[in-house]
Amino acid sequence: MIYISQTIPILNAGTLDVVKSVLSSNALRDIARTELDAIDGRLAELASGPADPPNASIPSACPPKVERLQALLLSIFPEPEDSRWVELILGQGTSFSGATVCQFIREKISQPTGQDLLLLSTYSIAIRQILRGKADEVTTAVQKLGNQALRSAVRHHSIDLGLADVDDLVGDIYRSLVHKDRSVRLSAGQVLVEVISFYNRVGQISWVRAERIFDKFYELLGDARDPVKETVLITVGRVGRVTTANFLSVAISCLISRLADPNPALKGIAYMQLMSLARFYGRTPYKLLDPYIGEIARYLIAHWSHQPALLLETCRLVSQEPSEFISGTLVHTLPLLFADRNKVVIDKIAQNLGFSPSTLFLDFSKDILTQVFLLPDQAQTDKALEFILELMPTPSGGSINAQTLARSCIVELLGTFVFMLGSEVPKKVQENQAMRALCRLEGILPASKGRKKTPSPEGVGKFLKSHILGLISYLVDKLQGVQGRETMVSKQQTLRGLGALIKHVGSEISIVAPQIMATLQVMLGVPELSDATLDSWFIFFKTLDPRDTFAHAGPTSASLVSYWQSLSPHGRDVAGNILRYVVLDIGNDVDADGLDDVVDVSSIEALSDIQTRLYAMRRDWSVEDRLHRLLERVSSDSLTVTLQALKEVKSLLNEQRNFFQCLASGDFFDSLIGRTLRILSSVAARDVDGMEDIRLIAFECIGAAGALDPDRLDFGTGDSRPIVLKDFAEEDESIHFAMHLIKDVLVSAFRSTSDMGYQTNLAYAIQEMLKFCRFNVSLMSSGRFTTSASVKARERWDSLPKHVLETITPLLESRYTIKEKLLPTFELPIYPRYETYREWLQQWTTCLISEARGEAQKIFQPFRSVVRNKDVGVAHHLLPHLVLHALVSGDEEKNWSIRSEILAVLQDQVDEKSSFSEDKKLLSAQVVFMLLDHLNKWARLTRKDLGDKKREPKRARGNRSDASGRLARIDAVLSSIDQDLMAKAAFQCKAYARSLMSYERHFATLRQRNANSVEIQSCYERLHEIYCNLDEPDGMEGISTLILSPTLEHQIRQHESTGRWTSAQSCWELRLQQSPDNLDYHIGLLRCLRNLGHYDTLRTHVQGVLTRNPGWKPSLVGFEVESAWIIGDWNDVQVLVDGSDASTPPIVMARLLLAIREGDSREIAHALSRARMTLGNPIVASGGREYRHTYESVLNLHLVHEMELIHRFSSEQVQLGTTRRSGAQEELTKTLNIRLNSTLPSFRTREPILSMRRTAFGISRQRYDVLAGEIGRSWLISAKIARKAGHWQTAYSAILQAQESRTAFSLMQKVRLIRATGEPLRALQELEHYLQTTRRQGCSSDSDVIDLTEDESELKPLKAKAELLRARWMEESDRYEMSEVHKVFNQATELWQKWESGMFYYGKYQDRCFDSLSLNDRKIRGLRMRLATVRCFTKAMKYGNKFIYQTVPRLLTIWLDMGEDATVNSEESFTKITAEISRSISGVPAFKWYTAFPQIASRVGHAHAPVFEVLAHLISTVIKEFPQQTLWLFASVVKSRNATRESRGRAILERLKSSCVGESNHVSSLINASVAMVNGLLALCDFPPPDPPRNAGPDARTTLSMKRDIPQLAKLMPSPLIVPLQESLTATLPPTSSTVNSHHQPFPPNLPTFHSFSDDINVMRSVAKPRQITIHGSNGQTYAFLGKPKDDLRKDARLMDFNSIINKILNMNSDSRRRQLYIRTYGVVTLNEECGFIQWVPDTIPVRSVLVPLYEARGQKHWGTEFPPVFHEWFLETFPEPSAWLASRLAYSRSAAVMSMVGFILGLGDRHTENILLDTNTGSIVHVDFNCLFDKGKLLEVPERVPFRLTQNFLDGLGISVFRIACEITMGLLRENKDTLMTVLDPFIHDPLVEWEDEKRKMVSRQSVKGPGRNKPPIHIRELAKNALSAIEKKLRGMHRTGRDRVEKEVSTSNLVQMLIQEATDRVNLAKMYPGWGAWH
Repeated sequence: MIYISQTIPILNAGTLDVVKSVLSSNALRDIARTELDAIDGRLAELASGPADPPNASIPSACPPKVERLQALLLSIFPEPEDSRWVELILGQGTSFSGATVCQFIREKISQPTGQDLLLLSTYSIAIRQILRGKADEVTTAVQKLGNQALRSAVRHHSIDLGLADVDDLVGDIYRSLVHKDRSVRLSAGQVLVEVISFYNRVGQISWVRAERIFDKFYELLGDARDPVKETVLITVGRVGRVTTANFLSVAISCLISRLADPNPALKGIAYMQLMSLARFYGRTPYKLLDPYIGEIARYLIAHWSHQPALLLETCRLVSQEPSEFISGTLVHTLPLLFADRNKVVIDKIAQNLGFSPSTLFLDFSKDILTQVFLLPDQAQTDKALEFILELMPTPSGGSINAQTLARSCIVELLGTFVFMLGSEVPKKVQENQAMRALCRLEGILPASKGRKKTPSPEGVGKFLKSHILGLISYLVDKLQGVQGRETMVSKQQTLRGLGALIKHVGSEISIVAPQIMATLQVMLGVPELSDATLDSWFIFFKTLDPRDTFAHAGPTSASLVSYWQSLSPHGRDVAGNILRYVVLDIGNDVDADGLDDVVDVSSIEALSDIQTRLYAMRRDWSVEDRLHRLLERVSSDSLTVTLQALKEVKSLLNEQRNFFQCLASGDFFDSLIGRTLRILSSVAARDVDGMEDIRLIAFECIGAAGALDPDRLDFGTGDSRPIVLKDFAEEDESIHFAMHLIKDVLVSAFRSTSDMGYQTNLAYAIQEMLKFCRFNVSLMSSGRFTTSASVKARERWDSLPKHVLETITPLLESRYTIKEKLLPTFELPIYPRYETYREWLQQWTTCLISEARGEAQKIFQPFRSVVRNKDVGVAHHLLPHLVLHALVSGDEEKNWSIRSEILAVLQDQVDEKSSFSEDKKLLSAQVVFMLLDHLNKWARLTRKDLGDKKREPKRARGNRSDASGRLARIDAVLSSIDQDLMAKAAFQCKAYARSLMSYERHFATLRQRNANSVEIQSCYERLHEIYCNLDEPDGMEGISTLILSPTLEHQIRQHESTGRWTSAQSCWELRLQQSPDNLDYHIGLLRCLRNLGHYDTLRTHVQGVLTRNPGWKPSLVGFEVESAWIIGDWNDVQVLVDGSDASTPPIVMARLLLAIREGDSREIAHALSRARMTLGNPIVASGGREYRHTYESVLNLHLVHEMELIHRFSSEQVQLGTTRRSGAQEELTKTLNIRLNSTLPSFRTREPILSMRRTAFGISRQRYDVLAGEIGRSWLISAKIARKAGHWQTAYSAILQAQESRTAFSLMQKVRLIRATGEPLRALQELEHYLQTTRRQGCSSDSDVIDLTEDESELKPLKAKAELLRARWMEESDRYEMSEVHKVFNQATELWQKWESGMFYYGKYQDRCFDSLSLNDRKIRGLRMRLATVRCFTKAMKYGNKFIYQTVPRLLTIWLDMGEDATVNSEESFTKITAEISRSISGVPAFKWYTAFPQIASRVGHAHAPVFEVLAHLISTVIKEFPQQTLWLFASVVKSRNATRESRGRAILERLKSSCVGESNHVSSLINASVAMVNGLLALCDFPPPDPPRNAGPDARTTLSMKRDIPQLAKLMPSPLIVPLQESLTATLPPTSSTVNSHHQPFPPNLPTFHSFSDDINVMRSVAKPRQITIHGSNGQTYAFLGKPKDDLRKDARLMDFNSIINKILNMNSDSRRRQLYIRTYGVVTLNEECGFIQWVPDTIPVRSVLVPLYEARGQKHWGTEFPPVFHEWFLETFPEPSAWLASRLAYSRSAAVMSMVGFILGLGDRHTENILLDTNTGSIVHVDFNCLFDKGKLLEVPERVPFRLTQNFLDGLGISVFRIACEITMGLLRENKDTLMTVLDPFIHDPLVEWEDEKRKMVSRQSVKGPGRNKPPIHIRELAKNALSAIEKKLRGMHRTGRDRVEKEVSTSNLVQMLIQEATDRVNLAKMYPGWGAWH
């Protein structure tokens, strides 16, 4: 009562329940009056409080106590159900029974409360008071109800209140447990069950209390009456149902102890309780006992002697024989028996099992010794060891001691003790026992070398370190369950033991850091183990040296962030502490670069302090730096690191959208975006487990980046697989290969695997490779050289990457061993005997490993266990090397077996009856193709090696016969494979390049045996089909010219590949007329309709087909659903999706669209994920290497991302204001436009994008109606691209749709379409009518007329474009007066004044008008026109970059030519022109002027002083802005032989130096360095070379020394000047038209500068004695240049400028870009008119050097009478891999086509086979030596007759040619850009060539010889230049004459190309070429 009175002031619902029960109990009568008064006083205080009690029916005559009680109870229990009970209390007063109270309490606390109650102490007091009443009151029912109430109270008791209240109950319950009434005993037992369950919830700290209860149970079972025993057994059985494993084992043991009870009833109860538990847990009795069998077995064996029946009954329970049970539990029983030296029981067991005691020990030595070393004191341990030694027999010739025993299982012993160090209960006891055991074990064993023996806790760490690798393996095996199934508790203890091990070993634990990290990362993913894992992880980091910690910071942070959401509160605390330790603690003390790999943690609020620190450290990172670092992490071997890095890349793509858009813009994309896509694709294609999340985010990132145009993208992949040329016969080659396996194969697999068993196998392989490479522990010493490691070994070691060294260093000391299983007998071929690709690959690789011999065996043998893993990556990598080794070994049987294996795979591809899966067939074929490529590559390198040795002196050649024999064996195998079979198999596997190569070889065979026409035509058809699948329409066009009678299938392929879908539709319709029930034909027709955008027709056709053939629905549902969503029939879409379980692209897209339409965010997220995973599958299948081949998949991901963008935009608009809404829409439109422009510019690619956008906008329009305008704009874009593709009907339909959407100026596309279809006059008329209408009226609701006042910013540019288009068409029509056209141009530029295109075309028009004026008009009107032209061009330069190569050169030409005209340069208009130019120098960014710098520099000798002043200012401005580039281009001016040019050049530089003194000394220093460098290079060119030695060969060279002969040049190194490479001197323009481009950087950063020269200077033997120098750049690269004295290189330099402009033109055109048309350029530096340097073109070889050896190999002299074409053989030998072969041949064909057209235009001659080089890396051609320009070859003594070289060998290299189409595209572009190209050649006029000066002297001399004359015109050198250039201009206009008797006329591009090809291949023309040209080649 005192307790109750003290608790009343803090009454709550629980204590009031007690008050209710106490006040209503008769027990109050026995309470002292004083205590009752105290309670009354408390109640009175509460009753008189402010609370207003609710209305209640109160009896009229209530005593005062009842009134106070009423007030109290009703104020706190206002609920109706409680009020009813209060009335009951008041009505009965204090008279109702304790049973009622107990019942009420039990009911109240049994009600679900949602949380634990804090009531137990209060309830227990109340119920005790009740149960201690009089006997007549405390009946059996009251006791039973009281126990039930207590049971409920315990069940709901909060663990936060501790254990005391529960402990107080136990004593009272014990009394109830022995009650005479069974029901009371059982109810008491149920209370104890709840108490034990409560202890179980509390955890380990309460286990001792539970054990006391079990002790009580055992006591009662031993002494109590049988009824009580029965109750106890039932109670124990119930305990087993409500507890975890800890108490379940005790309960089971307790029940088992009564199985031998003399009372059969009790025995039966125990048995039944055990069976009941087994049923409860769904196990057999054996499975129930199995987890606790150790404790049970020890108990049974301990009682075996005096209670044998117990063992028998237990065995009967688990259905085992006693001997079987004893044998199976020896591991649990023997340790204690040996430790206790219980020889009696040991002998009994041995006798029972038929073994000797010593055998028992040896079988369980680890477990027995563990127990022995854990004995309480050393004396007991020693006695036990002596006891064991006495049992052991003495071996012959030796003895056994304690050391021997310990060594036999040292790792297992140490592992067990380390495991004990991780125990939690009781932690200190177990830890002390384990440490004591470790000290004892260390004391027995001798100290290892270099380690002091200190058997103490301090020395344990060193002792453990000496066995650290074995310990780690032991613990890993324990975690993986290798030693037997482990419980979660055991694994937790193992992880804590790992932490203890780390702590004891100290910082030297770093030697096994990779293994520990791998273990921790795997275990963190198991929720039950995460806390223990993190605790050990923290210990690991705190133990490591801080510098070592940073190596693991990235993977650790990635793992912690990845699993953060699944961590417990404790786990999150520890994880946060780990990261804070790394970032905040040691991160401030050590180099912060170590934290670069720590992942972003901004998503976790609890880690905000860490994110703040990381942000501060990374504040200076540019977006590019950040992306580079992220891509490195994405490429990590750790999947967790990859996943987190991908998440950050995803965020970066969203946050820095503008940055990525800049990377993917312009004519050629930045290499960084290519690298990004390559890494994303390769990561998505990884073939390992757990890739789903990674692939999903990678696909999302690819979609966000967009379907970037593959023709503008540098995707770049390469095979780093080395070739072992000498079959492991050379040590260096073998070691290099072993290092490759370590670095590129094993370490990657080791770091990425989550299978720790596989990691052990990999560790063994690494260990053996390290031994093979002669790597040992001495490499870890601090000294540079040691006696143990050779210099070569140390250099090799130092060459390995850091992450590799971190992984392999611990394995230098490892002692892994692998028990290899016996290999089966392999039946060959292996392929047909295994169902899966994995099994076949593993078995074949294993077979070949077993057959390896010599050094190869040492390398490959350790991989036997590795290749058997489920990850076949290592086997895939090893197989080509194993096959090569087997083939070159000379064993015919091996060669036959490998050949049969290859043929088995190939034949299976074409076998229609094959039963193998498509996956196995495809993957196996890819392996075979890879093997053949490897063999071909080896053969090519071997031939090259043999060729090199042939040119060496005989002494240096070595043994060539072995290599020749090996080569012959490889060639024999390769040639034995039927090319027809290879072609068919490759075609079946979609390896089309390989199929093409094989078919062409097969075709060559057909021609050699003069096959009939049918076979030839059949082969052509197959080649046509291959080119179609390769998406090479040019090849198809070439094949089509050879096919005599094209089939309908041929025509369909041709039409579809070239985008002529209407024609293809007609063909399919014809096929359907012939075969209306052919599904493939219907699909072909539907494909045409879809690509044409005829979805209504498509839908109708599908419905009609399905009416007749409903079984075709699965094949046609994609077309049906796509047409349905485009039409907008969403009900039909829903029906179709619901009725299909397919996961095709149309279906997953439909599901996504439906989800977006419904607006359910969860469903949308799910649909997005599903769509990305489905659509990205082809990327995975490609291995991430073939971007172009997976472009369709990338395009689909692009579509998904845009749907998400549009949905997100429309969802957010509701919450935005009008202004922000408009801005968001503009941003979305801009983003979508940029994304579209970055895609492949074809109708086939872009129309699906636009169509999907319209669908997405249509759905979103329901929420945001402004999107209707976006739909209309997308229709206009569709119309535009359809028109350009020639799809007139599709374009017209799109225009109608745009007009229906009331899109502004949709008529613009309409008139363009009219003009494109051949009606220019009608187009102009409709445009004029339209513009006139817009001027008269605004926009009406039912017309396409626009009110320009509505949105000036948007509509004025549209109106300006319309006016400009009208003006251009008016000019072209030649039907309007000049003034009228001028007026329209002016209107266009007035409407949109800051518009580059408007200004450019206006200026161009006025420039043409000037040319049409008469001479008189030019002097008056012409000057004004020139001024207007200049003003337009300067504005165009200012406002954009699109026409910069037209405006700048033309502007300069107009200005400077006028300045040289004395009749003009004094006029006011010219003064204004000069002023306009002067203003534009500062108003236009300098990089735009730089594009014409050679032209500017060529006019430095300008005669007009005011013009020269402005020109000099312009030159100074450009040099000051870009000194590194311009100083090289200006060098020829400063060192010119022309005095005026030289003096002016020097003056400009001196003035620039003086003006830069205060601003930038950098420019001044560069000028000085440039002058010094040019002087030094001129000195080198002028230095007289020594004569070559006598009898020197034609290729002999003499050598100069840079330091000795040209010391002034050597002393300049290092120099700040850039190396004058062509790419370093070529400016790049901003990708888009923009006025804000003054900060654009036209050159890449960190261009290579001069670091040093090589001392040797090679002097060639040619007449000019050119000198080759070698420059070592600052970037580590080497560059060679050829100095040419007495050679005017200005011609070469200007030609490189010309070719650079052509490359830009080619890049801007989608057709040429797709074909990768380009000209290979190189750097040219002109020092003056006589000297210069040309960049040596690396990796090239003259064509002659290719052809001559090929003829010699055939036994033909290259000057013989018959020369069959052989050039194709070079491509086959140089590029044996089919994809490389095809790419090289295409590169050759197209580069030849470009240079043929350019050479014709320039009049380039002397194209003999020494002046045309082949790039040995790409196959493209490079032209050199441009001396014979401007049709000079036609004036030679033997005139040249052909326009370019196209001899039989050049034709042979083309194959089935793509040459003609490339020629036509190039010629077309050259003609379209005639004006631009001619302005680039302008410097030839104003800085004439030396040869023209010579020509002038010759002409003057000829005139003087003829005698004086009065009418002889003066000869001007400029006229000679203009005459030369006029011929070029004619060619660019298409003027050509094929013969002297024919009239020169303009011809079309295609006709011109045909004429040129005929001239070049005409045998008559070739026969007339001079012999040195080599027409027969």
